[in-house]
Amino acid sequence: MATEIKICMGSSCFARGNADNLEFIEKYIKDNNLEADIEVYGSRCENICEKGPNVIINGTIYNEVTPEKIVEILRK
Repeated sequence: MATEIKICMGSSCFARGNADNLEFIEKYIKDNNLEADIEVYGSRCENICEKGPNVIINGTIYNEVTPEKIVEILRK
């Protein structure tokens, strides 16, 4: 079963860094040949804007996400 990564692309999360996080995640997946193992998609808003940028991986919500945090999460 593929890992599902949902990236909040609501205006607050987008402005707080999810535009860069999306780019980073896509590059990480490609560089590590994980295209078949990870499905990435966006959502409009997760209604937890004050904790953004938010990323949901397999149903677990991660707040204040940075590229460094993404690497830690994906390595698990």
